[in-house]
Amino acid sequence: MTGRLTGLPQAETYKTVVRPILIAQFDFETETSRLWSGIGSLIWNGATWLGVGTLGTVSSIEETVDIRAAGASFQLSGVPSDLLNQVMAENLQSRQVKLWLGFLDEAWIIIADPVLLFKGYMDTVEIQDGAATAQITLNAENRLRDLERVRERNYTESDQKSEYPGDLGFDFVPAMQHVSLPWGS
Repeated sequence: MTGRLTGLPQAETYKTVVRPILIAQFDFETETSRLWSGIGSLIWNGATWLGVGTLGTVSSIEETVDIRAAGASFQLSGVPSDLLNQVMAENLQSRQVKLWLGFLDEAWIIIADPVLLFKGYMDTVEIQDGAATAQITLNAENRLRDLERVRERNYTESDQKSEYPGDLGFDFVPAMQHVSLPWGS
């Protein structure tokens, strides 16, 4: 991990006492939620981040040299049951998620330039409803997931014109079947 850290964040990892924090931003359709792994409010990057303390957890972030999508899960416990309707009504699909690793100094002030650990898109949400509170797990996928998505396009005149109305390139394809092109003469 320290290979990606530079400057002050890298220097923090060599200290006797290290104070790492996670900072997460969820761009929901109705609002942007900014959370961090501590308690209370944190001011960073021109915004206020709400501390979730031990109520929030993040799955391990996998780094790979393969060209494949690696996702992440974000879990929030102790959510009041009345907020579940708001979560369930939210359109989560393809909304952006970012997760940073930062460090606090001796005065509990964030050190500049946290490292972006994960950037992806919300995929699914799982809710475990209890008597008084609930647990919400938000699954996010890396944008490389699009490589696995089936493309539903055809190389036809009508398909081409649906995206580029003035393009005439595919109008001449049927006539090309009967054209003889001498090669190398």
